[in-house]
Amino acid sequence: MITHLSWKVGGQQGEGIESTGEIFSSALNRLGYYLYGYRHFSSRIKGGHTNNKIRVSTNPLNAISDDLDILVAFDQETIDVNAPELISGGVILADSKCKPSKPEHSDAHLFSIPFTEIANSLGTSLMKNMVAIGASSALLGLKPENFEGVVKQIFGRKGDAVVQKNMDAVREGAAYFEKEAAGTGISFKLAPVEPEKRMFMIGNDAIALGALAGGARFMPAYPITPASEIMEYLIKKLPDYGGTVIQTEDEIAACTMAIGANYAGVRSLTASAGPGLSLMMESIGLSGITETPLVIVDTQRGGPSTGLPTKQEQSDLMAMIYGSHGEIPKIVMAPSTVEEAFYDTIEAFNLAEEYQCPVIVLSDLALSLGKQTVEPLDYDRIEIRRGKFDPGRELPELEKNEYFKRYADPGDGISERVIPGMKNAIHHVTGVEHNEQGKPSESPENRRYQMNKRMKKLKTVHETFPEPVYADTRHEKADLLIIGFNSTRGTIQEAIPRLEKDGLKVNHAHVRLMHPFPAEEVRKLMAQADKVAVVENNATGQLARLIRMETGAGNLETVLKYDGNPFLPGELHHACKELF
Repeated sequence: MITHLSWKVGGQQGEGIESTGEIFSSALNRLGYYLYGYRHFSSRIKGGHTNNKIRVSTNPLNAISDDLDILVAFDQETIDVNAPELISGGVILADSKCKPSKPEHSDAHLFSIPFTEIANSLGTSLMKNMVAIGASSALLGLKPENFEGVVKQIFGRKGDAVVQKNMDAVREGAAYFEKEAAGTGISFKLAPVEPEKRMFMIGNDAIALGALAGGARFMPAYPITPASEIMEYLIKKLPDYGGTVIQTEDEIAACTMAIGANYAGVRSLTASAGPGLSLMMESIGLSGITETPLVIVDTQRGGPSTGLPTKQEQSDLMAMIYGSHGEIPKIVMAPSTVEEAFYDTIEAFNLAEEYQCPVIVLSDLALSLGKQTVEPLDYDRIEIRRGKFDPGRELPELEKNEYFKRYADPGDGISERVIPGMKNAIHHVTGVEHNEQGKPSESPENRRYQMNKRMKKLKTVHETFPEPVYADTRHEKADLLIIGFNSTRGTIQEAIPRLEKDGLKVNHAHVRLMHPFPAEEVRKLMAQADKVAVVENNATGQLARLIRMETGAGNLETVLKYDGNPFLPGELHHACKELF
């Protein structure tokens, strides 16, 4: 029996590759296994090679694997593209319809199985993915019945007959493989585990659930990869809690509508990717100068322009911190796990209202769309903080022709916040510079007053932000400190034991608060290491540049990858080893 394996299904986009991986992994999650999945897909609806790689283990996982044990192929292209990943003695389960052949010099075991033919005999070729799941289950030593619960959940609304046909396809696939593999001794039988109730979710789902739990009740948004799932999740859930989602005509409308809702006192968010955030920049400035809370999720992807819309990259960092024209207070946070994505989104709403400024939740494609096992969330940790906002408070009477001093500085730069409809709270709101009552003013003295007021608001963020830097300082003095952000955390954690096995002492820091930057914390961690390597998915080393700028650090090594794919533990291990 084995405790760990990697399984991949591939074929042409639009022929059920995603659903195959979803059913396979969901069933294993219910059995109690830990999983980590990553999809490779093209930026088109149908056609083009796509695959879904699922890592399965009896222990927690935080990254995709370097290699591959089992490849399920619906066409020859899948074999040609992915077979090099197979371990020695790996298995290919291929649809015989494509007359499969394995690459020259490959020692993988190829099983040509009539996925499509068996599916057609049961009524429709659409069930070929269920036949493939059945063959996979037999190879893993699982029973077809292990998949019945997931099949019922997915197909139950179509009736018992459809559920039964899909289960027949699973059983036929399992029986065919068992017959073909009889006497070969080939087995990837998984060690049994105790069933545990764990979630299996992508980062976008966690962000959406965090927004719901954090009190958000309105989301205007425009669909864009890889952010659309946040909107799709909330379309289904928000109405049950008195909220709504509106698909806007563009990202400009989405951002300004979110500002309007927050101005009225309703927690609201919008979510997009790089191109959409570019369109929002002026509106982000409006949030900053009017001191209106705003939460935006940026799911980074390959750029510039349309770039690589379905591929991994971390190249929006500088734009999110410095993109808006003029200078405003802004908070940029970067969760690095699915669990953090949930809790950090809740915290984003608290910070937006406490500091009355835009808060950007920075994610990336691997975190947003990577699916993994998640331990039950602790809802007792949820705390709603609204800062200087009390819509039930009675305000003092205003003198004739007097307005509420919405933008007065009480000392910490954070004014009392009021919303329309509150008695004695009337004030002006404008995107031009204004005085304490919100009336336009170009006075040099007022300009200095308001700029100083706004810019000093963030001085206490480091005191309230939960864990600005995740730090694994296992060594008082390390040979190497690896620094990363967002989804590289799990990959770094998996590479470290390999580097330690090579005789290196390695510490790890993952920056979670990107702005205002936790310079002192990072500076202290760097002082504990002889070398510092910054790992990021971009071509210019944006995090390394930010660290140099904020800490005054001199020699930083950069480990960069910008081909559209996330880091693998093995390649990160080799890249860091070459620094010595």
